[in-house]
Amino acid sequence: MLKRYLLAPGPTPVSPEVLLAMAKPVIHHRAPEFAELFGEVREGLKWLFQTKNDVLILASSGTGGMEGAVANFLSPGDRALVVNGGKFGERWGKICKTFGAHVTEIKVEWGHAVDPQAVADVLKKDPAIKAVYVQASETSTGVAHDTKALAEVVRTCEGTILVVDAITALGVFDIQTDAWGLDVVVTGSQKALMLPPGLAFVSVSEKAWQVAEKARNGAFYFDLKKERASQVKNQTAYTPAVSMIIGLQEVLRTLKAEGLDAVFARQERLAHAMREGVKAAGLSLFPKMSPSNALTAISAPDGVDGQAIYKNLRVQYGITAAGGQDHLKGQIFRIAHMGYVDTFDVIMSLAAVEMVLKSLGHSIKLGSGVAKAQELLLAKS
Repeated sequence: MLKRYLLAPGPTPVSPEVLLAMAKPVIHHRAPEFAELFGEVREGLKWLFQTKNDVLILASSGTGGMEGAVANFLSPGDRALVVNGGKFGERWGKICKTFGAHVTEIKVEWGHAVDPQAVADVLKKDPAIKAVYVQASETSTGVAHDTKALAEVVRTCEGTILVVDAITALGVFDIQTDAWGLDVVVTGSQKALMLPPGLAFVSVSEKAWQVAEKARNGAFYFDLKKERASQVKNQTAYTPAVSMIIGLQEVLRTLKAEGLDAVFARQERLAHAMREGVKAAGLSLFPKMSPSNALTAISAPDGVDGQAIYKNLRVQYGITAAGGQDHLKGQIFRIAHMGYVDTFDVIMSLAAVEMVLKSLGHSIKLGSGVAKAQELLLAKS
């Protein structure tokens, strides 16, 4: 028998309570009971996003939300600034180019966070830039960009909006949408929201809606103005993922019962224990600065293939983590600790990493990383 553990940076584990909620009979999406359900989750999402603005719910992966965050705000020929510090920053650039935007990239070495001054310099040089696209948490590298500092830069530019991919950030660490002046924030269901893949969420500021009124790009399914017109009436423009929204109701109730500050503190505690455990085991973190609390990217030891570590975690111990992407394939492996995870997920994953490395011939003292994590987690329990 091999018990399975899901510690990939998406999808993430789903609680039994949410699974049971999603197993309830499907209701019709035009029935009054759906409108009541939808109204509750809309208000809950405003709380989670820390915004007074509408948070739109789309039946798609997070990338659908990203596409909507380009198609609705840029016209062909508009200028966009993309922070490319990893695989998903690169995706922003590809989406913008697909919709005919002229893209300026700030290329950030993988493992590093963007310098807000670099963004300020580009905007000063090219004030025609309509939108800045960035990740709050770059999933491919385990790095968090300083979203608050970037917002301070962008909001001084009257005609420019800041668009944030918070797909592995929202619900993990503090993202103050309104207080910081974030114009468009995107997230997905299968990360810290502890749901299966299938929902994207997009919050839009009034400044961004004004930009959308002038945008001339093709959007049908991801037409955010059309969705807003429906969703303010507690309906959707097209058929929604009803069972997912029932699950979302349960998730939001659970998060509210815990409280946002407590959620962020829990995620920070687990991330800190994981990082310190990794270092105590003699391993190195891949991020050179600003590690994300959503996941830990770990450099493979010299002479050990990171893909072999990732594969053996799954094959030997049933733990699905993640390997490196593009030029980092074989150099790093990644373990997530966001959403429905707890103390013993961290301890178990560190123990498995030590055992895999030992079996691959790497010299490591078993229990060294586990002991450090135990100390830290016990102290804050």
